[in-house]
Amino acid sequence: MVIIKNNKEKYKITNLCKTLKVARSIFYYQLKSNKLSQAQHIDNTIISIFLKSRKNYGTRKIKVMLAQQNIILSRIKISQIMQKYNLISNYTKIKYKHHNNKDITYKYNNLLNQDFDNYKLHEVVVSDLTYVWINNQWYYVCLLIDLFNREIISYDVSSHKDAKLVESTFNKLNFSLKNIKIFHTDQGSEFNNSTIYKLLTKNNVQKSYSKPGYPYDNAVAESTYKILKTELVKNKKFKSIEEFKLEFG
Repeated sequence: MVIIKNNKEKYKITNLCKTLKVARSIFYYQLKSNKLSQAQHIDNTIISIFLKSRKNYGTRKIKVMLAQQNIILSRIKISQIMQKYNLISNYTKIKYKHHNNKDITYKYNNLLNQDFDNYKLHEVVVSDLTYVWINNQWYYVCLLIDLFNREIISYDVSSHKDAKLVESTFNKLNFSLKNIKIFHTDQGSEFNNSTIYKLLTKNNVQKSYSKPGYPYDNAVAESTYKILKTELVKNKKFKSIEEFKLEFG
């Protein structure tokens, strides 16, 4: 394959494949696979840089960091990749916080006000998302945590940080969603959108949001994820989602 690739500018690929007794379909498949692998590597690098910056870097700084790793991309291309994985810089959120988003359907009411105790079973559920490194790329984990006993009542994993991940986590509950009275999260777009709004409204669940910049408003979810990262994820490499789920239990 390397010989064909290195000489394809000098000779016809058909002749090279015939001489080396390699099917053209196999060569083109390998060529396509290498391109996809390289593209995924670039995506993973951008995600890694963004997360290590604590979600602060935008396209300008990410472009500089990529150049230090000999990866040259335009800010437009970086922006497209960031949009693909819903990577929004904290500074971008601040800059546009006064703009209206048609998909935001809930008012920012905090129904808990940092009161996380003395609730009935399934009465109040909190959630958040975190990330783990699986099979050489970043994946996102969504947990649903019952404030009654701090139990993780459902979870799911996805390569995308979006409403579908939250929705699929709800779908994995072993009881009716109608049992939940309040669902509390931060104001991330994966929680504040029409998909989640319709799902909760259909099941008569009230939505509660943390105030921007106040992690203590969702302290139980924050502490649960900290335990997850410390006890399960830290210094471990998972080859597949199945392996992660097996470790998670």
